[in-house]
Amino acid sequence: MARSPGTKATSAGKTGTAKPRASRTGAGKAGTTSGASTAGTGDIGSVGTDPRAKIVESFLQLLAVKPFERISLGEVAAQANIPLAELRNSFGSTFDMISAFLRETDRKVLATTGDDMDDQPARDRLFDVLMRRLDVLTPHRAAIRSLAESARRNPFFALALNRLSARSQQWMLAAAKIETAGLKGAVRAQGLALLFARVGQTFLHDDDPSLAKTMAALDRELDRGERMLGLLEGAVHLATCGRRGRRATKDAPPEAPAAA
Repeated sequence: MARSPGTKATSAGKTGTAKPRASRTGAGKAGTTSGASTAGTGDIGSVGTDPRAKIVESFLQLLAVKPFERISLGEVAAQANIPLAELRNSFGSTFDMISAFLRETDRKVLATTGDDMDDQPARDRLFDVLMRRLDVLTPHRAAIRSLAESARRNPFFALALNRLSARSQQWMLAAAKIETAGLKGAVRAQGLALLFARVGQTFLHDDDPSLAKTMAALDRELDRGERMLGLLEGAVHLATCGRRGRRATKDAPPEAPAAA
């Protein structure tokens, strides 16, 4: 279902003429996402044919009703109705299952991202990609809420989740055709991971099927993020230029004496 972020003044609670934004086209819900069951190298296929998909789905079902730290490998195997040996053949830990879930989420978003937004500003392309991601995540909101609560209780777990999120956001930036290389790319990905986490606080409690509150929150955060990322990338540019300048000074041949 396509959504349009063009009514910024209404959705974000601002006044004045809204900036035109591109419509979201082809951003279907997760259950109908194009190519969602096509397995590739390291990908998760459909639950009916891929044991990894069955395991991840069973893990998410458990995660929706109990904290991550209380889910054992034996419980996942029992929920998936498979022997422990098969579970071990597919995953090394329950944290690996989170990583697989996020990787499959990335793949579903990338599979539905076309070239229809190429002529739009980078901000609008990113808005579209992130709303597609939220569409894919919607059926798993209870499991994501459980992960967020565990992260609040355990800062080390929160840091580990942040690393996974930053990696996923690198792919979202790439899908929006925004540069991800080098230190600037890493800064963008980390900043976007934090931005998406803030939007997630609204998303987890947004019961409107149209995700209107979530769209408004994303709109506001992208406005704020544009300014913050601009400052951060400016600092990175100054720091890297400064290092290059010092190295050039150090490596330069000494000046000749004035009396020579």
